[in-house]
Amino acid sequence: RAVSNRGGFAASEDPAPEASNTWVENVLPSSMVPYAKLIRLDRPIGTALLAWPCFWSIALAAPVGALPDVGLLATFGVGSLLLRGAGCTVNDLWDRDIDSKVARTRNRPIASGAISVPKAVAFLGAQLGLGLIVLLQLNDYSKILGASSLALVGAYPAMKRITNWPQAFLGLTFNWGALLGWAAVHGSCDWGAVLPLYASGVAWTLVYDTIYAHQDKSDDVKVGVKSTALHFGDDTKKYLSAFAVAGTSALCASGAYVGLDWPFYAGVATAASHLVWQISTVDLNDRDDCAAKFKSNSTYGALVFASIIAGKTLSLGSL
Repeated sequence: RAVSNRGGFAASEDPAPEASNTWVENVLPSSMVPYAKLIRLDRPIGTALLAWPCFWSIALAAPVGALPDVGLLATFGVGSLLLRGAGCTVNDLWDRDIDSKVARTRNRPIASGAISVPKAVAFLGAQLGLGLIVLLQLNDYSKILGASSLALVGAYPAMKRITNWPQAFLGLTFNWGALLGWAAVHGSCDWGAVLPLYASGVAWTLVYDTIYAHQDKSDDVKVGVKSTALHFGDDTKKYLSAFAVAGTSALCASGAYVGLDWPFYAGVATAASHLVWQISTVDLNDRDDCAAKFKSNSTYGALVFASIIAGKTLSLGSL
């Protein structure tokens, strides 16, 4: 069976549902498994993609010659895990009727009935409560800035119903940490530093989440869901290349603003080459390859993080 649309893709077989025999099933009590699956505990890539912009910003805000604050990195790591889980819960509550019709997502806990809607809402409340505890560890400016991101988290699932650019909105949501990390260090935002960093993250998200969206394009056509994968169609790689150039340029602008030295730019060149590899080699009609390229973006995040640290600790001002 082949499904075609304005993007000209073809998909032959329905994809298998998301893995049902992971470490979660093998380690956790059966009563906990649906909740662990709901927050994608068995798929940590989402938490990593949420955490990296936070880590970038914390590293960028560090004094010249200093490593990023380990305590803040740990705090934001825990916060990323909780917020990603809460976001998945919100998303699955919104999408429970759609998920049951999509081959890859039909066994998600809410869509499959393993968790009822009232129980999911109660679980969401518990996650947000724990997230609040983490947020309260930060300064007052960061508390307000962090809490404001919840509006984006709540609105994101609706975007795929009303715009061809839900991946852009996800970028605004997932990269909020690029603003918050700096604020957690300094008690305010230096917009010359954090806005280009934020823009770089948004462009990066447009790359990786458009690739991710190509996994579901045939099902998205059936259920009427919008995405950049469908919107760009055969021109996807051209758009992804433009986003990669824009994101790399914004990242360099952020580094230049804070005075990072040449090791930063050498590292950014390496990170950019990773994006080039992704975009040039991904087979957008192969779900497994799209998934593999998507997951590889944790490497990109790590490369940028290492680049910022190198630019801080090896800058001329520290010699």
